[in-house]
Amino acid sequence: MLILPAIDLIEGQAVRLLRGDYARKTVYSDSPVLLALKMKEEGASALHLVDLQGASSGNTPNRETICRIKAESGLFCEAGGGIRDMSTLEYYISRGIDRVILGSAAVRDPEFLRQAVREYGDRIAVGLDLKEGRIAVHGWKETEDIPVSAFLGQLAGLGVKTLICTDISRDGALRGANLELYRSLSGIVPMDIIASGGISGTADIKALKEMKLYGAILGKAYYEGTLSLPDALEAAHDN
Repeated sequence: MLILPAIDLIEGQAVRLLRGDYARKTVYSDSPVLLALKMKEEGASALHLVDLQGASSGNTPNRETICRIKAESGLFCEAGGGIRDMSTLEYYISRGIDRVILGSAAVRDPEFLRQAVREYGDRIAVGLDLKEGRIAVHGWKETEDIPVSAFLGQLAGLGVKTLICTDISRDGALRGANLELYRSLSGIVPMDIIASGGISGTADIKALKEMKLYGAILGKAYYEGTLSLPDALEAAHDN
């Protein structure tokens, strides 16, 4: 199972939010590029990069930082936040970002998603962010009435390969991953699933691995020192 340390960006700083609340922000690094290099030294092979300002506003003020992280680390990088048109998507692709994550746009602009998948195939991932069982968009500040099952059916029909699913109630809370959510998804979704939100220890990693999930995102637990990257990687690869 792939472990992806997360670097979430606001104003060029690496931060974490609590349950998606922008007012409850903790800054962990003023140099995200150096942070990425530290993660590489600790064994990371892939990074999960998010422009939180972009997710909220629909633009991408941190895209240069994201692309610098890719260029200087040389790691596999997936990036999201505010990518809502082909020109922005193509900017990231042209700068070497390996996988682009569509969130709000995937929900509200299915034609854009269709075009993106047609052009770039498995380099497109979709972020499914759940807030009390509803799909959240625009930096998790709004929700949609689309049933989750119907949305997943649309994604499968379009040929989306990678689904990044976040339980917002767990994100940044160190409460453990929502194992029931990922167990249910792994049984019905014909996609590679990446779990996000609440992962707090090796038990979470091992449980997700047993479900044969494709990947897991390591966030607050890494920054708070409750789960080291080497320990997470060992748990993900332990037979």
